[in-house]
Amino acid sequence: MKKIPTEQVVKRLDIENPWWKDGRIPKIFRSFKPRAYLKLFYPLVESRKIRRATVLMGPRRVGKTVLIHHAIQNLIETGISPKQIVYFSVDHPIYNGLALEAFLDIFSQATGINYIEDECFIFFDEIQYLKNWEIHLKAMVDRFPNLKCTVSGSAAAALRLKSHESGAGRFTDFLLPPLTFHEYLDLLGKNDMVVAPDSNRGSFTTPDIEALNDSFVHYLNFGGYPEVIFSEEIQSDPGRFIKNDIIDKVLLRDLPGLYGVQDIQELNYLFTTLAFNTSNEVSLEELSKGSGVAKNTIKKYIEYLEAAFLIRTVHRVDRTAKRFKRANFFKVYLTNPSIRSALFSPITSDDPAMGEVAETAVYSQWFHSDVLLHYSKWKNGEVDIVNIGKEQKVMWAIEVKWTDRFYHKPAELKNLLRFCHANNLDNAAVTTKSANGSTVMGNVLLDFIPTSLYCYMVGHNLIKGKRQINTDGSTNHFTRAR
Repeated sequence: MKKIPTEQVVKRLDIENPWWKDGRIPKIFRSFKPRAYLKLFYPLVESRKIRRATVLMGPRRVGKTVLIHHAIQNLIETGISPKQIVYFSVDHPIYNGLALEAFLDIFSQATGINYIEDECFIFFDEIQYLKNWEIHLKAMVDRFPNLKCTVSGSAAAALRLKSHESGAGRFTDFLLPPLTFHEYLDLLGKNDMVVAPDSNRGSFTTPDIEALNDSFVHYLNFGGYPEVIFSEEIQSDPGRFIKNDIIDKVLLRDLPGLYGVQDIQELNYLFTTLAFNTSNEVSLEELSKGSGVAKNTIKKYIEYLEAAFLIRTVHRVDRTAKRFKRANFFKVYLTNPSIRSALFSPITSDDPAMGEVAETAVYSQWFHSDVLLHYSKWKNGEVDIVNIGKEQKVMWAIEVKWTDRFYHKPAELKNLLRFCHANNLDNAAVTTKSANGSTVMGNVLLDFIPTSLYCYMVGHNLIKGKRQINTDGSTNHFTRAR
């Protein structure tokens, strides 16, 4: 049997790196407006101060490849020679069986660049399909100080695990989430629907809450993937694109290939069940009884689904914010609310599931950050979102609602008030459908903010490098630790 000659691999490389000839990334990538996350990602790509590789993680079809190409264009525009930049789509069959350093030799043969002596920027896309990538990447970082390596992959947790195990001190993880509501409006040119505060202590406002909510509902149904928001054809049948092109590829290809899953039907059933119950509390025992699958197997499946960035589990604390010794119950959230619409059907503003999907959206805005979120539940009481800081101190709490009822009847927020009293919180937030304002109840300042406005605010502030969001909608600066 004939082996694929190196010349054919070099030709493939020429196709993947057109900037070697004309100094520009492909037209298709130039046509896309950069995601706001480019501002956070690019400094990691171009920094030469610390010898580290950047590991770009995120689910399928959220724009990792586009983000890489926009970073490449930025490098070229800052004066880096195009031939010192190389991109490899590792999952292409022509690269099967190649060791990581063999890619460098092919790059050198194609361009004449001496990667040992010359400064080079190397990009490996979908690296999880390369066996023992983390070991070889660490060796490359150690051996070749002139190389600045960036790799990407769709199996976020799997990449992070290997990154931590083998790349300690040599890898920097960067998580690209599905589109936040802020990015959704930004890409569609609708940022004027929200007015940012003039100062750090100001609040976000909107001139038309009904129009903002209409866009928010559209975001919940179609807004997680950049391709979908610009395509009416995909929106008319989101199941075909999101389910067939994204979810099925993860469940039928990625997870079986990475983890050796045998019963794909079991995995598919579990994921569909969890998706339908997004933001609801579940237990391994309940899931096991409902599916007939052993609890240990379900636990592994949930870990795999988290690794593929389809879901996120959130753990429970009691009224005093203490973790339970046995984590029998937990919540599962879709990382992207539009997955639910694709699996079942799009929702409307008055849909009975709107509260659950809105809560999922609030959680999904936070997924890029390192903020530690829980939910609190005790006998006859629950609080939706609790941020716990160091030494188990509660930093803030939020109750997510898609109704204005509690704005008019704040005394009914008994569970939130009890939680605040138990944890010495003098303020808390409550999201609403459209009401905005504040009131004091039981010595606790309750700030009410529309859910759509809150989601926009979180996404905006994370991009701008701010983490602590106060209940009145203002923010405190923070410096992201890398």
